[in-house]
Amino acid sequence: MTARPRPSILASAGPIWALGIEDTFIPHAAARTGRVLDEYVLTGHDRLWRSDLRLIADVGVGWLRYGIPWYRVNPAPGVFDWTWTDEVLPYLVEDLGVQPILDLVHYGAPLWLEGTFLSPDYPGRVAEYAAAVALRYGRLVRHWTPLNEPHVHAHFAGRASAWPPYRRGERGFSQVFVALARGMALTVDAIRANVPDAKIVHVEGMSVITTDDPVLAPEVARRLEIPYLGLDLVEGRVNEGHPMHDWLLDHGVGRRDLVELAQPGRRMDVFGGNFYPQASCWVVAGSVEQPRTRRRRGTALDLEVAIRDAAIRADRPVLLTETSVYGSTRSRSRWLEDVVVSTDHLRDDGVPLIGVTWFPAFSLFSWDYRRGRRTPNAYLSHMGLWDLVPDAAGELARVPTGLDERYRELATGAARDGR
Repeated sequence: MTARPRPSILASAGPIWALGIEDTFIPHAAARTGRVLDEYVLTGHDRLWRSDLRLIADVGVGWLRYGIPWYRVNPAPGVFDWTWTDEVLPYLVEDLGVQPILDLVHYGAPLWLEGTFLSPDYPGRVAEYAAAVALRYGRLVRHWTPLNEPHVHAHFAGRASAWPPYRRGERGFSQVFVALARGMALTVDAIRANVPDAKIVHVEGMSVITTDDPVLAPEVARRLEIPYLGLDLVEGRVNEGHPMHDWLLDHGVGRRDLVELAQPGRRMDVFGGNFYPQASCWVVAGSVEQPRTRRRRGTALDLEVAIRDAAIRADRPVLLTETSVYGSTRSRSRWLEDVVVSTDHLRDDGVPLIGVTWFPAFSLFSWDYRRGRRTPNAYLSHMGLWDLVPDAAGELARVPTGLDERYRELATGAARDGR
């Protein structure tokens, strides 16, 4: 008997409407506060996972961006603890019928990996972890993200000195970025070796960047390369003809690392683009010698520009892997309806947009929590279909906003505004 093909996000006739749960894990305590950033612990998802996942399944979504806490699953070199994931993943897939798009690394690395991403052991260790997860859960998981948002990762860990290994400036950014890419390349290989029918979803933050000064056009062009640099590095395109090749060498990347990556034959299946109207749009000003940026509020038109660009630049199907706004239920509702309209526009124009992920499904804790001193709940960011609200016992209740009902209509194919 021929085995039944497993579900694929590439096989859906209409747009998929997925959800995601914020899964940032920075286990290294901030020097000033002693706080660590584990979104599952802060939101209570590590304990409430069963009811959280049931809540999501009850909305009717068939797909969930979901992450494994690398630092907890792999607590020591070569040691794996599957206690939590052995319960969670079978429940999600077999009991609830929801397909995960599994983040192997959303943000962060284990405590034991000295130097984190700049450790010479990092590429091999993250590939070892990926192989172990794929071997154990490949029967349940077909869709994989090797590492979430490499350029955002590299910014916070390499340029802004906010996360380990606490490097600063463009040199740190470049070195961390290429180290992440080396790990991603080996991770892709490990997944393919253990899950032959795997679909790899490369996830990166999209940007809309403009300037009013023609002199700064080359700077804008360089910055617009960054969202595709991870894809190009992993797939072997950053050679001497690539627009970022010399820039990387000039900022401390070893030529040997680029040569190692510049091997053809590795390809990921889907470009996952993240877009937040409050964070994804920038204006470049200043001078050639000292360019500066300011953020501007994005619109639905900006979202369409970003996705059209991604479809051309990545040359493969695009999944909107994260979008939402921070703020009132009304503002979130407006943005959701904008996304619905833009999705229809893009697909009607033949853009290979395969779906949308509202991310996060429920409130998250701002990353400022780790280095901040206010009470934890002061850092709650309400961006989801459910708000996390402290109840009388101090537990964070999942309070529906009404957006969950609208999302149910979308996920189940009902009431698409007359379409």
